[in-house]
Amino acid sequence: MRAKTAGGLAGCGLWIIMNFQMALFSTPSVTSSPALQIPESKTSQFTFDNGLTLIVREDRSAPVVSVQAWCRTGSIHEDKWIGAGLSHILEHMLFKGTQTRGLSEIAQTVQGVGGYMNAYTSFDRTVFYVDAPSSGWKTLLDILTDAIFHSTLPEGEYAKEQEVIRREFAMGFDSPERMASELMFETAYHEHPYRYPVIGYLDIYNRLTRQDVLDYYHARYAPNNLTFIIVGDVSFSEIKKHLEPLVKQEKRRVCKEIFIPKEPEQLGRREQHQEFNTSLTQLRLCYHIPSITHPDVYALDLLSVVLGQGRSSRLDQEILEKRALVHSIGAFSFTPGEAGLFAISAVCNAEKREEAQNAILDEIEKIKNAPISALELEKARKQTLASHLNQLQTMAGQAADIGSSWFVANDLNFSENYLKKIQAVTAEDIQRVAKTYFNDDNLTLVSLNPKGSLSPAAHVVSATNEVASLSIETHQLSNGIPVIIGENDRLPLASVRISFKSGALFENPTNQGITHLTTQSLLKGTKNRTTEQIANELENLGGSIDVDSGFNTTSLQVDVLKSDLNQGIALASDVLLHSQFPEEEVKKEKLLQLAALQQEKTSPWQFVVIF
Repeated sequence: MRAKTAGGLAGCGLWIIMNFQMALFSTPSVTSSPALQIPESKTSQFTFDNGLTLIVREDRSAPVVSVQAWCRTGSIHEDKWIGAGLSHILEHMLFKGTQTRGLSEIAQTVQGVGGYMNAYTSFDRTVFYVDAPSSGWKTLLDILTDAIFHSTLPEGEYAKEQEVIRREFAMGFDSPERMASELMFETAYHEHPYRYPVIGYLDIYNRLTRQDVLDYYHARYAPNNLTFIIVGDVSFSEIKKHLEPLVKQEKRRVCKEIFIPKEPEQLGRREQHQEFNTSLTQLRLCYHIPSITHPDVYALDLLSVVLGQGRSSRLDQEILEKRALVHSIGAFSFTPGEAGLFAISAVCNAEKREEAQNAILDEIEKIKNAPISALELEKARKQTLASHLNQLQTMAGQAADIGSSWFVANDLNFSENYLKKIQAVTAEDIQRVAKTYFNDDNLTLVSLNPKGSLSPAAHVVSATNEVASLSIETHQLSNGIPVIIGENDRLPLASVRISFKSGALFENPTNQGITHLTTQSLLKGTKNRTTEQIANELENLGGSIDVDSGFNTTSLQVDVLKSDLNQGIALASDVLLHSQFPEEEVKKEKLLQLAALQQEKTSPWQFVVIF
């Protein structure tokens, strides 16, 4: 299936509002492709005089709404600051305060209508979204519009968020998966800015000032560079009427056209094998392929499924199951707005790397030398359809699908046409694209390997990425609570996780859902701290707190700097021991949970699980 962007992957899918078990296509066989029967969907588009685009999908299947703002700016648009991560910084900052609202007011207002807000950044976009019961759509639109156009990037919040982002850098440096992927992109791309990580480079990031970020914000967040996408139980005419006075004062501005160099044709195999503090080898192989609008994309996407998606895929069956050369393996087709990559990733023991990569290349040759079977082709089509439909089960997923189609393909009907064209791909098409793109001159092969596993001449990752060995100790408190302590001096960070038996397995027919409701209400205030004080105390420390629940476990995690560990433990203890569960806050969480349950009823997969 397609990964359209990296660093914020947003797959593109068919826009379908499904009644449960609606037949979208006839029962398929291995000899004929299913005929899609796509129902009408009410998606409306309007462009204001200042260039702001509004797209609304009216979906009455559940009383929820997703309000999203898409800015056509990402890491590849950072011009003289390319590699600094400016777009990613704004992702963190736009909800931190505006000319009329402070951070706490924004958060409390969104929570007041049972909402949840977040954002993400990719190569070519930055997206801000707020999801909530549809009764609060006006509030969400007010908040999002204010944040997009009137953010002030408060100095205090900017200083706090700098440390949060530095922690994000640090976690990336310690992740062999992330470092291997970055190595693949910077090796495969020599000219195109896809070679730079979306988060940027720490040394360039550290040179930025708040004024640099403000200048970038004012230059790129113009109404004519923005699209508002709203999906849910709403009315297009009402939204347009409400939004118009909110944005009428925003003037169209000239957005500098950023020069983005084209990636030249690769003329020979590229290899990079490095050492890293890891116990297993991270292996990546990739080939250059065209952008999303090229007609070969459909066959390449299906080929990624046949080769490496699912336990029955060729790579999984041959290289993992039969030959046991790897611990995991997969493939994906990255097809953004510019030239993409077809990539295969695997994790293996260091001594099996060369054998594993040769086995992968052998499987690719098999694809080139003989068409895949009719059964494999039909299975890949079904998996692609299911993956696209899965995304559309939520209002947020539909909005993301619309945005991806509009931003990357400039076509609101792209997803619908995409799945139709997927059905028309033949086994011969798949063999043809394999022969076209999977040649040795177009291959990039990289790996991160355990230290000492390569020859002395091999390049070794910088010492700044080293991870000290982890020392584990087990203790028991006087009240019988076990405590596990792991010491790692690599970075001055500390993480506290408290887990206990609790979850869906401990519920009964009269209180189902109470674990999730309780968990989500834990941070709404204690005897000693209000919900705002909890948030401020953690953010003042550059830290974070999170709660989670599952089938048999509930946990609370606090991450802080090492010097603030005692404060982090004190806060975690206060939340667990003295939470007050204010009635109004619990009601808000219950409203949000009920809306989520209502949304699940429209999902055939959830319906099967429930019944």
